[in-house]
Amino acid sequence: MFNQKPLIIFELANNHMGSIEHALKTIDAFAGFVDLYPFRFAFKFQFRDLKTFIHPDFQQRLDIKYVKRFSETALKKDQFAKLIKRVKNAGMTAITTPFDEPSVDLALELEVEIIKIASCALTDWPLLEKIVTTDKPLIASTAGSSFADIDRVVSFFQHRKKQFAILHCVGEYPTVAENLQINQIGLLNQRYPDIPVGFSTHEEPDNYDSVMVAIGKGAIIFEKHISVVTDKFPRNAYSATPKDMEKWLDNAARAFAMLGTDNGRHPITDKEKAALRQFKRGVFARCDLPAGHKLKTEDIFFAFPNEKNQLVANDISKYTIHKLKTKIKANAPINYENIEGNDYQAKTYAIVLQARKLFKEAGVVYSGGAELEISHHYGIDNFHKTGATMITIINRDYCKKLIALLPGQIHPEQFHKKKEETFLLLHGDLNLYLNDIPKKMKPGETVIVEPGVKHRLTTETGCVIEEISSTHYRDDSFYSDPEIMANKERKTIVKYWLD
Repeated sequence: MFNQKPLIIFELANNHMGSIEHALKTIDAFAGFVDLYPFRFAFKFQFRDLKTFIHPDFQQRLDIKYVKRFSETALKKDQFAKLIKRVKNAGMTAITTPFDEPSVDLALELEVEIIKIASCALTDWPLLEKIVTTDKPLIASTAGSSFADIDRVVSFFQHRKKQFAILHCVGEYPTVAENLQINQIGLLNQRYPDIPVGFSTHEEPDNYDSVMVAIGKGAIIFEKHISVVTDKFPRNAYSATPKDMEKWLDNAARAFAMLGTDNGRHPITDKEKAALRQFKRGVFARCDLPAGHKLKTEDIFFAFPNEKNQLVANDISKYTIHKLKTKIKANAPINYENIEGNDYQAKTYAIVLQARKLFKEAGVVYSGGAELEISHHYGIDNFHKTGATMITIINRDYCKKLIALLPGQIHPEQFHKKKEETFLLLHGDLNLYLNDIPKKMKPGETVIVEPGVKHRLTTETGCVIEEISSTHYRDDSFYSDPEIMANKERKTIVKYWLD
């Protein structure tokens, strides 16, 4: 409801002046330009049951400002019904703020779509108890309330599984720019990360910038008092005319456009790529290089400028192998058409993500500085069939490792001449073969593997194993397949894999 398009709420309050004709004119005036903007729009009314809202002894006290204001601008139920119908016909959402319990019933009877809770009623618990019995989404303003008050209201709504949003608001009419406290929007988003946050503003009508700042702070709902000026009905000091509102919405649309995407990294344009590439260092041959040669660090140097199709320094990493298809002379540029490459970085990163997810599912704990060892016995391209990932927790006279096998993965047969191991299955399923004798392990089970015993591991759904052993020696793993023993590049160590 609230996390779709940004929601703009036109707050009519009592600016209908008690005139149904003026109210309809106001709705039409603001409905006239809403299709020009990429937002959802709503129109809000205030409901008060004056017979119960105002104390009987004060109902005729027109010397009291708001008794006079509310009394002289009161509309009847059938008039509100007509206004709500006009709002819905214009494609806008009908919202009301009820200030008393009978007004909640009226809101339901007139089928408003959202109920708004005014700042003054945020901790009006009798009224809130009535409001939460409805099935309507709720929006609550927070002017004048402490975080402790807001916490209680948020908890009250959450425990009743209400769909709701909260709005930052300052209850000064009008609110000058230096009192808008827009940083509160960011604080509310941090404090209540799963709750939509907005901005209910009483800024001066010619302040068209505050909405941009509010959007930058993460507001997605905006409530603003509006009015239409006539010879008979002037506007107050904090209500926006249609002309004001269009300027305000123009700035809101610009602000959202400037924010761009928040769903992953933004798309990189060809123009941006070209602008950055021109300043990158090109890759040049340090000496004459024959065809078929695998590039090493000592074979190349980096210099500016680069050619259009030339390798650049950014293409060179420990995860990338470049093999020359043609011979290259000293000082000549090495171009893409001169090489065939294999980039392991993306493949390594994908493995890191999968291993991290599996360790998290197992609930294991390890140091933030622990290195991740990726074993790809037949090359990284075959890792998901044959391989494993492991973390060495400690390696002294005794050793502890955490080993993860991905779903369907095999750790090939090996043995140790010195090391004795105990495998404890922490998570998932494991088939352990000791000298070709199978044992199906369940979480919590342990198996001892003595020196000289050949063992291999397979899993169907993935698993995490805790290995406790005597000291691990790098030259103490002997694989049954000589191809693995001949592969000197069967391990990749990733140091900063938790970032």
